[in-house]
Amino acid sequence: MKWKTFVVGYALVLALVLFGQRRTPASEPSPFSRVVDLTHTIDDKTPVYGDSRAPTFEVHTLASIPKDGYFARWFSLPEHYGTHLDAPAHFARGRWTVEQIPPERMIGPLVVLDVRGKAQASADYQISLDDIGEWETANGHIPPGAIVVARTGWSQRWSSPQSYRNADAKGVLHFPGYSLEAAKFLVEGRNAFGIGIDTLSVDYGMSKSFPVHQYTLAHSLFHLENLANLEAAPDVGALAIVAPMKLEGGSGAPVRVYALTK
Repeated sequence: MKWKTFVVGYALVLALVLFGQRRTPASEPSPFSRVVDLTHTIDDKTPVYGDSRAPTFEVHTLASIPKDGYFARWFSLPEHYGTHLDAPAHFARGRWTVEQIPPERMIGPLVVLDVRGKAQASADYQISLDDIGEWETANGHIPPGAIVVARTGWSQRWSSPQSYRNADAKGVLHFPGYSLEAAKFLVEGRNAFGIGIDTLSVDYGMSKSFPVHQYTLAHSLFHLENLANLEAAPDVGALAIVAPMKLEGGSGAPVRVYALTK
């Protein structure tokens, strides 16, 4: 009995010694040092695609701390409002709605095409194959699974809905977008997971048939529209994180988009 007690006691002491000597491995340092928020704040002054006079964003206070001990609000807004995601189902029947997009497609290398000079020269500029070629000459091939966004500089107009929509006397909008040729190349040639832009639409403002929407959404890409702060994101080397509201059956949803930079 004494022998058994000795063995048990020895084993316990040995376990305590080994536990005390155990070293917690140092965590691996993150390859990223900064987070850039590519999202506009939503409010009742947010520019919208249509020229609706009806309110598109409403918010009401349900409870306040002085009165109820907690703060809560109710809000209402369209799916495609502010910085938002277009799900494939937006233009392609039977394709993924917002909550059906696989989460692994929401994280990927961020590719930023800088076309500010060309967009400044022409409000109707369409991102071209040449723009993609210039980026690849400088940075190498766009990797599969990339999230490709266009930095047009249009977000500088955000505080003025009239300037951001840029409608002419006939109500036709004028802002940059993607050409269909560029969009097809990103789908077929580079297997991008999503495309985005800092304007109201991935199709340029004058478009009536929305060919970029039609083609890319039918191929299961998602869109990010009304992006912000792209001037703070590098052309290459960042990781994009796309986090839309998980709205059942949604054709789109408000989204928070981050760029993790080195």
